[in-house]
Amino acid sequence: MGVCRVVLADDHVLIRHGIKKIIESEPSFAVIGQVSDGLELLNFIKKITPDIILLDISMPNLRGIEAIGEAKKICPDVKIIMLTMHKSKQYLCHALSAGADGYILKEDSDTELLTAINQALKGELFISPGLAGELSRDEIKACREKKGVPSDSLTPRERQVLKLVAEGRTSRDIAELLSISTRTVEHHRANLLKKLNINNTADLIKYAIQKGYVLPTP
Repeated sequence: MGVCRVVLADDHVLIRHGIKKIIESEPSFAVIGQVSDGLELLNFIKKITPDIILLDISMPNLRGIEAIGEAKKICPDVKIIMLTMHKSKQYLCHALSAGADGYILKEDSDTELLTAINQALKGELFISPGLAGELSRDEIKACREKKGVPSDSLTPRERQVLKLVAEGRTSRDIAELLSISTRTVEHHRANLLKKLNINNTADLIKYAIQKGYVLPTP
């Protein structure tokens, strides 16, 4: 096998730089790109195909969990490892359900990251040691078969719009970011209100925070 091509997706520059140093300490690994959000990632991999994507969960514009499925549509063979601070069992199951090939805590990256990448390349699931006991084998299997996380019935595009609305983006901003018309954005917003039985944008934002699409303002 040649050099393993890695893309880093994290909105913190210093973290990306630190992760890059760890990865490139292994001569057979090379970081071929760094991006700061999910939409930027999808645009990048349309041009250059990586072997591994290291993906944070909490990012602007399109969070990591929503980006997993979209990235695998573009690059079906890519392996995606979530690299996150979130220790929640719920986040872990959501990531596995979305198609993640590994889940590593940032605090473990200095000792476990290269192992996680090697296991993903072999088709083996890696979970940070501190989280490995959170889910039984049956629960992991259920999550990976998309049985472990209740669906909110939203489409991938509606989830993208929900996150952007919750971040305070206008319909025009969202249209430009997603390369769709303003009318289409308004259609998605109306569908969100109807599907979720919500009456206004304020309640839509509360829902997005409760479901982890955005973090609450301190």
